[in-house]
Amino acid sequence: MKRLSIPKMAISLPLAILAAVLLVGINETGYVRSVAALKNITEAQQNANQLSKLLQLMVDAETGQRGYLLTGDAGYLKPYERATGELQKNLETLQSFYTAHSQDLPSFTQLSRSVQGKLSEMDVSVRLRMQGNDDAWKFVLTTDVGREQMDAIRNQSLAMIERTQSAVASGQHQINRSLLLSRIGIALVALVGLLAFYMYLRQTRVVHELNLREQENLQKERDQLGQLVKDRTASLAELATHLQTVREQERGHLARELHDELGALLTAAKLDVARLKSKLAPAAPEIVERLQHLSESLNSVIALKRRIIEDLRPSALFNLGLLASLDILTREFSERSAIPVAVNFEPVELEDGIELIIYRLVQESLTNIYKYAQATEIEVSLTVKGAKLRVCVYDNGVGFNTKLTSSGHGLAGMRHRVEAVGGTLDIESPPSSGTRKGTLVLAVLPVLKPTPAVDSPTEG
Repeated sequence: MKRLSIPKMAISLPLAILAAVLLVGINETGYVRSVAALKNITEAQQNANQLSKLLQLMVDAETGQRGYLLTGDAGYLKPYERATGELQKNLETLQSFYTAHSQDLPSFTQLSRSVQGKLSEMDVSVRLRMQGNDDAWKFVLTTDVGREQMDAIRNQSLAMIERTQSAVASGQHQINRSLLLSRIGIALVALVGLLAFYMYLRQTRVVHELNLREQENLQKERDQLGQLVKDRTASLAELATHLQTVREQERGHLARELHDELGALLTAAKLDVARLKSKLAPAAPEIVERLQHLSESLNSVIALKRRIIEDLRPSALFNLGLLASLDILTREFSERSAIPVAVNFEPVELEDGIELIIYRLVQESLTNIYKYAQATEIEVSLTVKGAKLRVCVYDNGVGFNTKLTSSGHGLAGMRHRVEAVGGTLDIESPPSSGTRKGTLVLAVLPVLKPTPAVDSPTEG
């Protein structure tokens, strides 16, 4: 399709340009021819008018001349003299026209001679009448010379007027022909323009269809990539959840091993130390002191073992419930870190998996506060709004750039743990609400939705 679109575009564009050039050329040619024809018509009309005026002036001059000859009244000489004077100007005007049109110049020359001859004849008759030579002017008047000259002038003028009218008719025909050619040319150009426009529309439709197909292909590719990303993300999320579950199981197993095996060994060692201490008390005070130190060391190991087991598998959570385990967790943290922790817990019934998530979230937040925040106050709260549980952990420490540290394993584990059960996790430093500085960890989780128990290592 793309290979066909280029030749069509290469044809339609030159056609449109050719149509425009032809339209301008036809219009300009018709205009030039029409202007030339109108000019010829105008000149021919003016020439015809001059010829008609010449005939009229000759008649006026002859009438004045005959009136004077017959009556002797000098009043007839005024129209005669006026007519003869204008005849000279008329002949000059006609001579300038026929000089530019050499094909009719011989006819004008002959006409001019006839007019000059007639004027001479009339002038002779008038002078003879003024001199009182009646026989002479009467003889001239009775001859046919004047009549023949007048007839010649009339015939020559009419012939020249007829040729002028032919020129006018020829100019009109030229104008009509130019208009007809312009109509035909404009119609043809319009057809060419319509053809070019039709080809352009077809090309536009083809390009549009190609664009739609390309968009469909791109959309399919985007959908495939989106589905692939979605599948990969779901697979990675499932894998992460599985790893967290396996890790929790391993921690539970390790906690049980520590509780059972190591606990039994430590208890047996402590009992042996107590028996030895009771038997050697009066006889060897130095040995008793050593045994006392060993007993205290065993107590420290037992306490360390208990704390490790609680970190691995919070027995208080499974035995006493969420609120009691969180109370124990925050109180022990406050004792170890010497940082006051204010708590606000509302009673709520949750699935076991969500309780473990909340416990690990608070535990991870407290660990991060102890390591990095340099805080002097901590607030931990659990509040219920509708079917949502809000878990807030706030500290007034130095805060951190959440964009730069969003890839930390501890925060990533917290976020994955919350989102895996349909919740959301927001970390603000400083919080967007209020004027306090520090860090706010806010998790919103469903209350009644059953979820799998997951866990991750407490890394910050």
